Amino acid sequence: MKTLGHWLASPWRRSAAAAVAGALPVLAFPAPSLWWCAYVALVPWLLLLRTAPTGKRAAYDGWCGGFGFMLAMHHWLLPSLNVFTFLIAALLGALWAPWGRLVRRLLGGLPSSSRVAVALLVLPSGWLAIELVRSWQGLGGPWGMLGSSQWQAEPALRLASVGGVWLLSYLLVAVNVAVAVLVAVRRARVPAMAGLVATAAATSAAWAFSPRPAVDGHVRIAVVQPGVIAGPDGRFDREEQLTRRLAGHDVDLIVWGESSVGFDLGDRPDLARRLADLSRATGADILVNVDARRSDKPGIYKSSVLVGPDGLTGERYDKMRLVPFGEYIPARSLLGWATSVGKAAGEDRRRGSQPIVMNVGDDLRVGPLVCFETAFPDMTRHLTREGVDVLIGQSSTSSFQHSWAPEQHASLAALRAAETGRPMVHATLTGVSAVYGPDGQRAGSWLGTDASAARVHDLPLAHGTTPYVRHGDWTVHAAMLILALWAAGEGGRALRIRRSAPEPRVRPVRTAHGSPARPGR
Repeated sequence: MKTLGHWLASPWRRSAAAAVAGALPVLAFPAPSLWWCAYVALVPWLLLLRTAPTGKRAAYDGWCGGFGFMLAMHHWLLPSLNVFTFLIAALLGALWAPWGRLVRRLLGGLPSSSRVAVALLVLPSGWLAIELVRSWQGLGGPWGMLGSSQWQAEPALRLASVGGVWLLSYLLVAVNVAVAVLVAVRRARVPAMAGLVATAAATSAAWAFSPRPAVDGHVRIAVVQPGVIAGPDGRFDREEQLTRRLAGHDVDLIVWGESSVGFDLGDRPDLARRLADLSRATGADILVNVDARRSDKPGIYKSSVLVGPDGLTGERYDKMRLVPFGEYIPARSLLGWATSVGKAAGEDRRRGSQPIVMNVGDDLRVGPLVCFETAFPDMTRHLTREGVDVLIGQSSTSSFQHSWAPEQHASLAALRAAETGRPMVHATLTGVSAVYGPDGQRAGSWLGTDASAARVHDLPLAHGTTPYVRHGDWTVHAAMLILALWAAGEGGRALRIRRSAPEPRVRPVRTAHGSPARPGR
């Protein structure tokens, strides 16, 4: 331990160790998908933070760890954004600087049992505050929330139906804090064990008592994934070929991926007719995604468009939340030079104004989302409240084909399905396409990045309202309340210490011309 402490005495080595420790949780996400390591992956970082020699150093260690986490989570952006990837990781990593100080404040030295008990509540709340801030669309959205690493764990999915991905993040951080205390603070092992028992009890209670989706029907939905095809004309031809194979399969809806149509259908009536022909041949409506300059208004939109046997149905959803740099450049007048060093958007896409619930056939209601909108739990919760039967995400991760991005993106739909109690379809151009039931469990196998195929899925339909849809982000509100109460308590304690401190005894000062009692004489 002395050797390790001496090695960490170097600020540069300590910063590097913090960055590596911060990157460890990424192993719990796809593609490694070592979901179980999320329960201990923060421990090395926590142990480093609690031993920081000063609060300022702890803030640096928090920043470096956040940088490592963000860079590892978004490393697949390097070919597109180049140096901007490091800049974004550094800016977002700074959110963990206050958290680093908070860890040292609560766990540093030899913390008492009461301080450890407070840490088990406050530190997860601080982590949720960070996830809340970086969930803002302008900062890149909630990609890589710690709780989303549990998309394959059935008990975690059940918890998501109660408190959303936020509750999973909170409990994961609490478990990591408890494990760090068990490792490093022998005198405080009782509250640490109590924290682990409480987490296990909460999980068991959710498993036993949280409402399960009531299945009351089925729907057949087909996903068409053309694979890597050069050019919008060739892609459309391949999608048309795959869709024709669905004739006779008695499907209710066919879903194409994001940017599956590269031309505005108002400008290309020939494509609209071909889609209507496909709808008649298969007996199903087709949900395509148009990425093109609109003929009826200025600008480029990404739009989910529903086509039936008689042509365009009029059901259209324009993407509302755009990807920073990928689809627009924030403060383009200042950061427009990003187009010269990476694959940033040459022209900003236009935003839609509202979510849309589409009517398919006689009695099926679907809610489309485009690309990374599936990372936002509030959007699927809103659509569920509006009465959708099936959630649909249309995506394309073609630019990141041989990276972790396609699998990371496909896994998010499992959380959205579990949170809302609605099945979710994640359809892409080049993989990974995936479908999940209303409990978040995968329905059938994925269509990987090497597939060019159409696949039919029989999905259970469920109704009723999950606690998360009904009560919203109550976990976040509770975490913010915990932080506010702790901050108020700390402020009150500091004020009491200041008031109880004895007044310094200062001897009277004599003036140059007289006595202290009668100055000037």
